[in-house]
Parts: sequence; structure tokens; C-alpha cells
Amino acid sequence: MPLLLLAALSCAEVCPRASYLYEPSFCMDHELRGSPRPYVPQPGDIFLATDKAFLAKIGHKLGCTGAPQHSGIVVRRCDGRIGLLEGGPFNTLHCRIMDPLEPHLAAYAQHERVWIRARKVPLTPEQERRLTLFAESVDGNCFAVGRLLKQVTPLRTRGPVRTEFVGKAKARHFEADGSRDGLKKTYFCSELVTEALVAACAIDPETARPSATYPRDLFFGRSINPYLDKHLTLCEWDPPARWTLCPGGEVPAKVRPWLDGDGPGPAGKRPCRRE
Repeated sequence: MPLLLLAALSCAEVCPRASYLYEPSFCMDHELRGSPRPYVPQPGDIFLATDKAFLAKIGHKLGCTGAPQHSGIVVRRCDGRIGLLEGGPFNTLHCRIMDPLEPHLAAYAQHERVWIRARKVPLTPEQERRLTLFAESVDGNCFAVGRLLKQVTPLRTRGPVRTEFVGKAKARHFEADGSRDGLKKTYFCSELVTEALVAACAIDPETARPSATYPRDLFFGRSINPYLDKHLTLCEWDPPARWTLCPGGEVPAKVRPWLDGDGPGPAGKRPCRRE
């Protein structure tokens, strides 16, 4: 890991604007589209990445999903620093706010594809405050290993019928007053992102189903799960854009379309109900 961070910092010296995004697209592939533009992180941006671990890919395949296999959300710490809230960064066993942001993303991009779904409109000051307090409250919580393993069994909350009735967001009870109401003891990555968005009042708290939401759902804003496909609305975010620390310096990732489920997103995206 230190070597990856040193490489990221060296590249940052060559590319002084720190990081870039290629043209957004709802397509899971290896193409770098358009001309890269500087990326200015803002709280609420959604981070998505593939996982180089073969077991992680197989596990997601068994869970009837595919790439990306990891997700996180950009947050602002109480002291003003920008970081990334993740459940189990680099396959570790805790939830963490990781900063500084650019070297951390670059460490992923050394082996994996990284995307950002940037906010079209910044969070309101109150939404950002709530997101910050939620992130600081869950920093250090354990990763939900048991519930993640349950995703490949019939006991999971994700199903064609049961998702509507179980797995509601606990963060709908979150109060930004320092209490522990609305917080879980453990989270897996996409569950943590969804709960954070609920805590920030950025998505509907009543229809969100964090424990049934996977990174691939956050990537496409669509899902093979009927309930999520009907209610998951991410219209306030741009489509996923490939992230790079230094244009032209991307490390090629191993192409496994049969395992990652590479290809275009679901056709006929529904109109945004909030517009």
C-alpha cells in the first residue's frame, strides 16, 4: 500500500490538478470516453470500483450481480477535510473515512476500474451537515461480514417480493444530534452508501432498501430487483464517469466480461420523478 500511495503522489506532481473524470456513461466497460475534465470532489458524490479479488467477483456473481463490486461516498469531515466513507476499504473489516481523497482513489485505480457519480447539484448545507455527522458516527464500525455472506443465500433481504417489506433503512430514524438512533453496528459497502444518503435526506427514506442494494444498482440507477428498479432514484447524480489521477497513465485492468457482467446498462431508463 505505501508503494501505491507513493506512485499516486508522484503522478500528482505531474498532473497538478489532482484528478480527472472522463465522459459519463451508463456502460460497464473499459473504454475511456471523451476528453478528461478536472474532478472537484463534493460531498454526496458516489464512488464505485471493481474488485481485483477473484473471490469477490465470484461472490457477487453468486449473488446474481456483477461489477462494480465496491462503493463508497464522498464526505466532508468535521474539520473540513474531504474523504471517502467506505465499508471495508481494500477488503478490510471496518468502516472508515479515508483521506486524503486523491491518493486513496489512485491506490484503487492501480489495479481496478474506478468511477464517480458526481452530484449534479451540491447537497444543501443541512444535507451536508447530516452526512458529515452520520459519517463521523459510523467511522470505525465493523464490516458486516455475516450479512454480506447471507447475500448468496435465500435468507437475504433481496428478493422479487420480500424486498418491499423487509430491510428498510435504519437511518430514516437518524437524528443529527449526537445520538445513536438510526445507526447500525455493522455495514457492507453499498448498504453504508445507501444508509448515508438516507441520513442526509438525499434519497427517499421510506422506499430505500440499503441491505438489498448492491454497487451495481448504484452504478446504473436500475436493478434486476423489481422493487428497487421502481423506487431507486438517482437522478440528482451524473452517470458514472471513469476516474483517473493522470490521463494517459491508467493501468489496464484484466478483462473478464463473463464474470464482471460488462456491457451497456438496462435500456429505457425511466424519467426522473423529481424533475
